[in-house]
Amino acid sequence: MSTHDRYATTPSHATRVVTALRDYRAAEQAMRHRTRESMKMGETDLRALRFLLRAESDGRLVTPADLGAHLGMKSSSITIMLDRLTASGHVSRRPHPSDRRSITITATPGADEEVRHTLGQMHERMLAAAAALDDTQADVVGRFLARLADTLDRA
Repeated sequence: MSTHDRYATTPSHATRVVTALRDYRAAEQAMRHRTRESMKMGETDLRALRFLLRAESDGRLVTPADLGAHLGMKSSSITIMLDRLTASGHVSRRPHPSDRRSITITATPGADEEVRHTLGQMHERMLAAAAALDDTQADVVGRFLARLADTLDRA
């Protein structure tokens, strides 16, 4: 069966859902671009800050090796990124409390405020959209997104 034939037999509701998902992804990518532009940092820098803020709220210390493992980056690249984020005032480095050979990295209070302000409003609007669903609708959407994630993981 050709691709054209496969799409011709696809139910119209499936096409509408996939189109809506594409529209959502485009809107999310545009929002991320605007966020990076407003904060004057790249995607990896923003991912690093979000990881540091999440770790801090969980009460976990983060070392450069932890950050590198999370981002899938080499030590030398992490050092360059940390130099940049330290110079811009977004992160601070401190001696590790129990390992004198290591350091810990934390987001500065200003970076925390900036990220929360920039991303917090977007998260609030997303939560409001999700809160408008009833329990049944939320279950359907949740199962659908989980199936999509599973499909992509297996690809």
